[in-house]
Amino acid sequence: MAAMAACRIAHATVAAAAAAASSSSKPSCVVARPQFCGLRRVEVGCEFGALAQQLQSAGRGCRGVVSMAGTGKFFVGGNWKCNGTNESIEKLVEELNSAKLEEDVDVVVSPPYLYISKVIGSLTKRIEVAAQNSWTGKGGAYTGEISADQLVDAGVKWVIQGHSERRHVIGETNAMIGTKSAYALSKGLGVIACVGEKLEDREADRTTDVVFEQLQAYADAVSDWSNIVVAYEPVWAIGTGKVASPQQAQEVHAAIRQWLKEKISPEVSSKTRIIYGGSVNGANSAELATQEDIDGFLVGGAALKGPEFATICNAVTAKKVAA
Repeated sequence: MAAMAACRIAHATVAAAAAAASSSSKPSCVVARPQFCGLRRVEVGCEFGALAQQLQSAGRGCRGVVSMAGTGKFFVGGNWKCNGTNESIEKLVEELNSAKLEEDVDVVVSPPYLYISKVIGSLTKRIEVAAQNSWTGKGGAYTGEISADQLVDAGVKWVIQGHSERRHVIGETNAMIGTKSAYALSKGLGVIACVGEKLEDREADRTTDVVFEQLQAYADAVSDWSNIVVAYEPVWAIGTGKVASPQQAQEVHAAIRQWLKEKISPEVSSKTRIIYGGSVNGANSAELATQEDIDGFLVGGAALKGPEFATICNAVTAKKVAA
């Protein structure tokens, strides 16, 4: 958890630096009125004086314009898991088609394989469709599997990889998940790359150790991160009704962004959207969205309720206010 401790120190340093700057009669960093661009503030006219240097030394310097994953948009995915019937999915699609969604949000839903074509054929084009998993390579004699080639042929745009239920119920390894992700990306699919620790990992102070190991498996297999969204989902919060506090989630998200900066590149760190999943609902999404490094959500149970899912998508308005 050293990385999360560093994040706390960073935030404290920022606050102290800001207070010192505001009390000085001659502030060393003149910052003009912030403008909203994507999910980050653009500090127009920032002169890198003592305050900026302190911010950067704490790892939280002025990011400037961040074009996140090429769009700068909030990202919300709805994972329907192994739920739904023809009747219930038709109703859910109707609710989503009639929902009013903010413009500054990318929205993706992930129905069970059986209903993917049905959803693609009836869902508004405003919302893209993801698969919940894909195989390590091209199709063939792999009973029960779905290849990325087939998903692309069906009109799917995204695929979820590394979800905790695939890891801990099905038994997929970090290496296998990296391989599957690389192949999906090679076929033009976007990848929602899941990471997250179990309760015993958190209690043993191993949250970042586990998350970084999972990230490294993606990095070992993938050379281009431009079409990847990282989803942090603490396993202990998935479907349990428990949710990481905004501060807990922010600490891990900030640690992930720092890992990307150090292990991949500063550009990838800035552009990659890092979304949170774990009992997200209409009541807690706005507060979570205000955290600087939370760039959206991967939603489970609440994604099966059209109006509530729309509320979560529209939490982007809280992000704008926070920005």
